[in-house]
Parts: sequence; structure tokens; C-alpha cells
Amino acid sequence: MADDILDTRGGRALVSLVAAVAGLAASYALTGYTPAFLASPVERTLARTMPGEVVSLAITELGSVGQQLNLLTALSLTGAVVALAAWAAIVAGDAANNRLLPGVGTAVLTWGLAAALTGELVLAAGPALAAAAVVALAQTVDAYGDGTPISSKRRRVLSTVGVALGASVLGYSVGTRRTPAATAADAPSLPVSDSAREDIETKLALAEARSLDVDGLDSLVSETFYQVDINSIDPDLDADDWSLSVTGAVEEETTVDYDELLSMDSRNQFSTLRCVGDSLNGKKMDTALWTGVPLGRLLDEAGVQSGCECVMLHAEDGYFVEFPIEALRRGLLVYGMNGKLLPRGHGYPVRALVPGHWGEVNTKWVTEIEVLDKKADGYWERRGWEGTGPVKPIAKLHHSEVLDDGRRRLAGHAYAGLRGVSRVEVSTDGGESWTDASLSEPLPSVDVDGNAEDAWRQWVYTYDPPSGAHTAVVRMVTEDGTVQTDEETGPKPTGPSGWVSKEFS
Repeated sequence: MADDILDTRGGRALVSLVAAVAGLAASYALTGYTPAFLASPVERTLARTMPGEVVSLAITELGSVGQQLNLLTALSLTGAVVALAAWAAIVAGDAANNRLLPGVGTAVLTWGLAAALTGELVLAAGPALAAAAVVALAQTVDAYGDGTPISSKRRRVLSTVGVALGASVLGYSVGTRRTPAATAADAPSLPVSDSAREDIETKLALAEARSLDVDGLDSLVSETFYQVDINSIDPDLDADDWSLSVTGAVEEETTVDYDELLSMDSRNQFSTLRCVGDSLNGKKMDTALWTGVPLGRLLDEAGVQSGCECVMLHAEDGYFVEFPIEALRRGLLVYGMNGKLLPRGHGYPVRALVPGHWGEVNTKWVTEIEVLDKKADGYWERRGWEGTGPVKPIAKLHHSEVLDDGRRRLAGHAYAGLRGVSRVEVSTDGGESWTDASLSEPLPSVDVDGNAEDAWRQWVYTYDPPSGAHTAVVRMVTEDGTVQTDEETGPKPTGPSGWVSKEFS
């Protein structure tokens, strides 16, 4: 009939687009936000092939929005290919005068695409059947229209789109529930001994007690922890399937699985992480209580014979990073965070923790430690970054308020990696004179009696503001008496530096 949905170019295009949406929704319903999701391989490919300059711009200017745009692009490209497959099947069916070909052709082409992208032959049937069902639905409402050209066609279009989009919303809802927990708040408790649990609870209680009472300032243990990954969709690893291999220039390659790791002597250690792509006064710096096994033991068992004293860590998501082996010896293989299992978004089941170094060496989903004979570039070094060294000292100014008595209160966090924080200084005259701020007590060390080696401290400073405009500047001093440099640099290539300042009127 001349008023059938599939008889016009616009109708075919609309049905093809709705079929693509349904296919993506069905894939999401079956897999959740995991690498088996239909758009995930496309997203990973985009992330890896993007020019380094574009990646750097996205990190420094867009932050997490850059990854969201990358995922949206992947969804659009994947949807366009599925829509093209449906459109081709519809056109072929019309040319052959074969009513079975549009639905069957859509199913076969979509299944082939999904299987080729994800390698999941069974799960690929989900998007294939969903896309084919939309095409079949359009054919069905065309076949049983009431014959009134305009109103009937409009109703059939609306019914086809409505049913398909309703099913897509349902698929999204199901997929969201199926997506593994990515944050610490959603993670289950860590299975540890009573003594280890007591140690964790004692340290977390001390952290809470030592946090400054400043509304709006993050406590010493971060309630939300920043996440930066090379992909928008995180790996979905089972602990039973995880293992770590020590390979390369070693006397004997060794492998440890998850159960073996949990049976080893562990420690609960406060450490702060900061992203090398963080802005000077940004929010990509957080602290947690990490539970894990010292990495030096695994290196000693393998017998390191490195010619360059360097290692390359490899991760399940395709990430790799090279840095000095001595830094790794001080690190942990972490499987717990704040008394809970390591969340998926932070590397479940196991990540590396390398104290005092930028976040990029603290590899999530780590699967291999490759001991090198000669230096090599890591993932970000190939893209123009050099963030494998120690973090740069920083005092951040994240809180400002005027108190009831008219005084102004400033507060923030200071961090210098393994160099420690001895004091924070504040200037309210643009750097002409300096006054010490009040600091929080240091977080406890592994044995509780001392101070954590690699953790931030909070600071607070209250003053009578001068009349008119003025500029507040903050800087920190490390434990050896070194004043944080005032030389201001951007994040790329070695991380930001400089004094944080803020103008008040």
C-alpha cells in the first residue's frame, strides 16, 4: 500500500533507527555496562586511535565529559551501522518481494556485527533479535492497517516507535541493574580475619576523629573517590578468573591467583592518589584505606634481573605503564578499599598501589608485572605525557566561607607524596606575607603508632579580611623544609604545579 511505513524512504529510515536503538538496548539489558556491550569495542578503538593532542585536550579541558563524549560517539557509530544493516535488509526484501527477508536479514546482519565486535556469539543474539523484532513489527502494522491513508500511517508509525522505545527503556533499566558495582559505596565488605577487621575499623575511626570539623570540606578519607580510565566501560573481571604473572627479566616467572593473594600477609595502609591530569586546584585527588599485599615479596620470589631497573605493568583493559622497579617495591597489590572489596571502578579484583607517585602508575585491573631489560614508553608516554614520577607538592583551596562574626575561613588539603606535609602557609595580601594555617593530625601509619607516609592533611585558616578586594594564596612546606614551588605549569606533561590563589571582593 502506498501509505505503508516501509514504502517510503523516510519510513524505512525511521524504522531502521528505532531498530538500532532497540538493538543497543537489548545488548545493554543482557550485558550491562561491561566490555560485552555492543558499543564497548567501538569505544575502546576510538580511545586508542585518538591523536594524543585530542586526548590531552579532552583530559585537561573536558575531564570526565571527554569520556562521555567518546562513549556517545561510539554509541552513535554502532547504532548507525545497525541501522544501516536494517535498512539494507528492508530494501533487499522489497526488491526481492520477500516478506521474510527484512526481519531475517536484519537479524543475521546485526548478529554478525555484534559477534564480530564483542566475540560473544550467544549474547550477540540479543541485539539481533531486538532489531529484527522492530522491523517485523513495522511489517505487521503495515499489513493490518485500517486503510485510511494519513491517520492510519501516523498511528502505525507511532505504535511501532512507541513499542520499540518502550522496550528499549525496559532494556536500559534491566542493564543498569545488571551492571556490576563500580563505586566503594556499593561494594561488599572485605572478607578478612577478626583482627584485620578490627585494624581497619580502628584506622577508619582515627581518620574520622582526626578530620577537621569544616562543613563542605572532604574528610581525611574521601567519601567519593575520583576515577580516570582509558575506557568509558570498565573491565568486568571475576576474582576466580584473575591471576597476576611476574614475567620478563626474572630468574623464574611466577603466577599468583586471587585465593593465593588473600592468603598472604596483608596490611591496611592510608594512601592518597592524585591524577597527573588534575588541574592545579582540581578535584582529582583523594585518599582511602587500602588493603593489600606488599609487592616486594613477589618481586623477590621471581628474582629480578632487570638491566634498566624498570618494570611495565599490564592491565586487563589494555593499559600499560613503565616506571622504576624501586617504586614498585614499596607498593601493594590491593584488593580492599576502606574495609570493602575493591570496587570495579577502582580495579576489582586487584590493582597496584605505588605510594608517592602520580595516579597513572597505580594500575587498575593489573594482570602482569613485566620486568624489563631496557626502558620503554607506556600508554600515556606514547601520547606525550610523562607522569610516572613522584607527585608534585600541592596545597589546594577548596573551601571558603564568611563566619557569623565577619571573619573569613579558608580550608583545603595538602599533599606531597612521600615527602610529607609539615605545614601550610596562607597569604592574604597576594604573597607579601605568610601565616601558618592549622593542620589536621596526620593519618595513622600501618602499625598505627606512627604517621602515614603517603597521605594528605587538611588545613584551615581563619582571618579578618581587609576592606576591599584581596587575594588569598596558599602553599605547603614538605617535611624536609622545602617550600612548594610557585612556578605554575599545566598538567601536561609532568603534572601541574604552582600556588593556588583566589580573589575575594
